[in-house]
Amino acid sequence: MVKSWQHTARGTALLVLGEVFDHDAYSNLALTKTLSGSTLTKQDKALVTELVYGTLARKITLEWYLAHYIEDRDKLDSWVYHILLVSLYQLIYLDRLPAHAVVNEAVQLAKAKRTHAEGYVNAILRKVVGSSLPDIQSIKRLNKRYSVQYSLPVWLIKVLIEDYGETRAFAIFESLAQRNKASVRVTRPDQLREVAEATGSEQSLLSPVGLTKPSGHFASSDYFKEGLITIQDETSQLVAPVMRLEGHEQVLDACAAPGGKTVHMASYLTSGHITALDLYDHKLALIRENALRLGVSDKIETKQWDARKVHDLFGADHFDKILVDAPCSGIGLIRRKTDIRYKKELSDFQSLQKIQLEILDSVCQTVKKGGIITYSTCTIVHHENFQVIQQFLASHPEFEQVMLDHPQRDIMVDGCLLVTPELYMTDGFFIAQLRRKF
Repeated sequence: MVKSWQHTARGTALLVLGEVFDHDAYSNLALTKTLSGSTLTKQDKALVTELVYGTLARKITLEWYLAHYIEDRDKLDSWVYHILLVSLYQLIYLDRLPAHAVVNEAVQLAKAKRTHAEGYVNAILRKVVGSSLPDIQSIKRLNKRYSVQYSLPVWLIKVLIEDYGETRAFAIFESLAQRNKASVRVTRPDQLREVAEATGSEQSLLSPVGLTKPSGHFASSDYFKEGLITIQDETSQLVAPVMRLEGHEQVLDACAAPGGKTVHMASYLTSGHITALDLYDHKLALIRENALRLGVSDKIETKQWDARKVHDLFGADHFDKILVDAPCSGIGLIRRKTDIRYKKELSDFQSLQKIQLEILDSVCQTVKKGGIITYSTCTIVHHENFQVIQQFLASHPEFEQVMLDHPQRDIMVDGCLLVTPELYMTDGFFIAQLRRKF
């Protein structure tokens, strides 16, 4: 029986891309939902993933190329344009696929969709195949050229060059086109070597309890089902250790969901306790589920609450230690959630910084004298990191910065830990710490 176009790898990829482009869906969620109900083979699912993430990661570049072959994009049905985008991605970046096969598949998809555009799709793609691609280096405006070359919005190009200088920024840009490693945290450090050998993994260079491998599905292993490993990026695993928990503390996790850091902190506690907050109950359910699987439910209480109003819920001198894993732009996650780059704007940094400072202003009223606030984000933009810490300290003389340390000296910056994606091929991440003096 002939497959309908929706049940082919390329057809499935187009369905997901349509959700992302036309309905503003998050690519990782749309892809997971679509593939979970799919009857595609493992190999075809891998191709769908490659086409979705690859097309999204190179979208600005692909659109610049297509603009040289298409007279008026606005006159095209969005489906036709998506066929051209995903086909161009295959022609340029997937060398193992013969050009004639890519063109034929695109034509068949257009025909199956009954767009009456199969002739147009065929003509455009054959024009691409039959000529040299336009030269990106011919773009005169530098930031525009870098935007097209690295498929990042111009505003982000500018911000990262301002923050890191051209050489470091270019290394970051290059790294964002590479796929994320798979990483886990081993919940029983004494079993690290055993789990590494059984799963074909290597020990993380950043986390003493982290394992990584280029790709793989740790969640399908018995170790995951038994709670001996949990999915957590290496950088996220740095948070709990820097808090130096002794076991007896009252801890606040002010922005806790989905709970990876919450359960990691709980593993250090004996008589201590964590209050985990989030705005949404369905997200708190994820924390409870995570805690149950890892056997730390008795150490964690969840509560639906706005982190900007913590001081209304708890009195002064209530917590020994507080984690603010702040809402942020997520720029450090671009490799894993590639469409983040298209969903953010420069103005977001100002509004996010306001929220980040409001949360710190609130939680600082509940920490004990000598207590510690740990501030972390999954962004690498200074506006959300160093500037937030500087502004907080300037308006709160009763606090001082705690200088953080790490064996990998290249992630230590001005007393903070800053991991950019090109250093260890991880998420981008930032950690700073503040102590109440009086």
